[in-house]
Amino acid sequence: MTPVTESRLRVRYVETDQMGVVYYANYLVWMEVGRVELCKACGFNYKDMEIEDGIFLAVAESHCEYRSPARFDDEVIVRTSIEKANTRFVTFTYEMRLAEGDRRLAKGYTRHVFVSRAMRPTQLPEKYHALFGIG
Repeated sequence: MTPVTESRLRVRYVETDQMGVVYYANYLVWMEVGRVELCKACGFNYKDMEIEDGIFLAVAESHCEYRSPARFDDEVIVRTSIEKANTRFVTFTYEMRLAEGDRRLAKGYTRHVFVSRAMRPTQLPEKYHALFGIG
């Protein structure tokens, strides 16, 4: 079973819009932060998988539901997990919460296709199967 990770970040002023709330696209950036940390918790560095094995995670689909706004200097917790994976794709799920009061800000998922350096769909090498929870 793959872990659930918690990444903490603080909202920067540049991440807010004219209304003073976090601009919606920044949640996708935070999802990436969570994804990279989850890979580390699973026992590998995503960067090494790219360099050593030529395997990349191409985003095929993303979805985010916004519940409550975050504002400048808020501390946000991004909880990340793998919902499902096979040798061709992986789906990560995310929940973003305000650290103070544990209020849900947003939840979502991203679906990724494993691709080669040539950006062609490929199979995940066997050495990563257990790390992604592929049995």
